[in-house]
Amino acid sequence: MEILVAKRIHVKYATIISETISSSAQVRGTGIARRTPEYIQQKIESGNAIIALDGNNFAGFCYIEAWGHEKYVAHSGLIIYPHYRGIGLAKKIKTQIFNYTKVKYPGAKIFGITTGLPVMKINYDLGYKPVTFSELTDDPAFWKGCQTCKNYDVLTRTKQSMCLCTGMLYDPALKNTNDFVGRLQSFKKAFKRDKK
Repeated sequence: MEILVAKRIHVKYATIISETISSSAQVRGTGIARRTPEYIQQKIESGNAIIALDGNNFAGFCYIEAWGHEKYVAHSGLIIYPHYRGIGLAKKIKTQIFNYTKVKYPGAKIFGITTGLPVMKINYDLGYKPVTFSELTDDPAFWKGCQTCKNYDVLTRTKQSMCLCTGMLYDPALKNTNDFVGRLQSFKKAFKRDKK
């Protein structure tokens, strides 16, 4: 198994990646935003994706989106082809994209939103913490990406303050990510911002 930064030669996998994301959403019955092959291709061509290959077979994928003038970076579209699930590949891809992001976007807060418990566990192990949506980017383009999710109505009804997804954030400025006092202070700041 090879896990690497996707390059132009990997564009040929864009359709199967898009189809795997869509079929996974149907099987899980949860909200997963759909991504077109063209959108996947753009992520690959910009050097903002990690792909896992088993020889010439697509095995897994995840991409990066930068928001708020690169102050926030999201990992999205983590998908494992069904044949390769249950072998720890998702964790390997997430670890690689996490480390790649810290180099490509130094100092950026890294976040994700998910309904998947396995992804939450992987994120937590990498140092992410659950946060309110107010601690994530306020860039409208990010939230527009949720429009294809079946739970988008929840997000719009709550004015982007909550949804069925859990927001998780890695803040490189927090030295000890398990620091309870630091997290409490972060929540207090977010609460004060929300009250304004």
